[in-house]
Parts: sequence; C-alpha cells; structure tokens
Amino acid sequence: MAEFDAAAALAPVGPGYRFSRHHTFDEAQVRAFALAAGDENPLHHDAAFAQGTRFGGLIASATHTTSLLMGLTGSHFGRKGKVLGMNFSVDLLRPVRASETVLIEWRVTSMAAHSKGGCVLELQGAIKSADDRTSVLAQGTVLFTPAS
Repeated sequence: MAEFDAAAALAPVGPGYRFSRHHTFDEAQVRAFALAAGDENPLHHDAAFAQGTRFGGLIASATHTTSLLMGLTGSHFGRKGKVLGMNFSVDLLRPVRASETVLIEWRVTSMAAHSKGGCVLELQGAIKSADDRTSVLAQGTVLFTPAS
C-alpha cells in the first residue's frame, strides 16, 4: 500500500523535489506479480530452484520492481494534478529478494514548459535496500500539469 507523504504533496514541484515510499515484498506477492506479467522464470516461482542459485532464494521480477517505480510517479503526481508518463529507462543492478523492504525514491532533475501546457519533468529514481545499496536505477520523463 502506498504511503502518503504530506510534506511532499504540499511542496512546489521543481528541480530537487523528492518523493518516496517504502515497499515490502513477500513470496506470495512476487509469485503473483510474475504470473500476472507472464514471467514464468523459476527464480520468481520455485523456492527450491531459487535456493540453489547464486541468489539463494526467490527474487522479484524486473517487471515488478520497475512497475513499482513507475507507479509511484503516477500516484504521487496524480494527487497534485494531471500526469502522463512519457519515457522511462532502468538499470537492474542487484536482485530484490522476495522478503525485502525497499525504499522507492524519485528526484526531479529538471523542469521545462511544454508547448501545449504543463511542464516536462525529468526524473532520477532508485530502489534501495535497507542497507542503502541500490538495486534498480531509473530515469523518467513525465508531462505534469499542476491542479489549479
């Protein structure tokens, strides 16, 4: 469930603006998401198989982690106005274990007016483990129109 960050919701959006939330994975969720995404890789479904790999257990699929990153942008900016995702790219650096609690965070790196209204926000994001190691790096571009 998404946590509501009241301070971020009231802050003006611009370069340096940050927003984040925590997410806890569990094995049932990892299996269900991978199945819904059509990802039948046993690293996401078969605990015995995954235990025998270098990961030592089930890991979340890339579609799961990246969906949470992109979903946070829509949820967060959707509370502040209208938002449309334009582009996202990710680098998968480390696996996210099926029992991990992570921090999902974004920072606005630039903002420019859009010719048809609103503004284009460039974002840098990450998923970090409890020990502050980065598992996923992301960049994104969204079209944002603040509520009047």
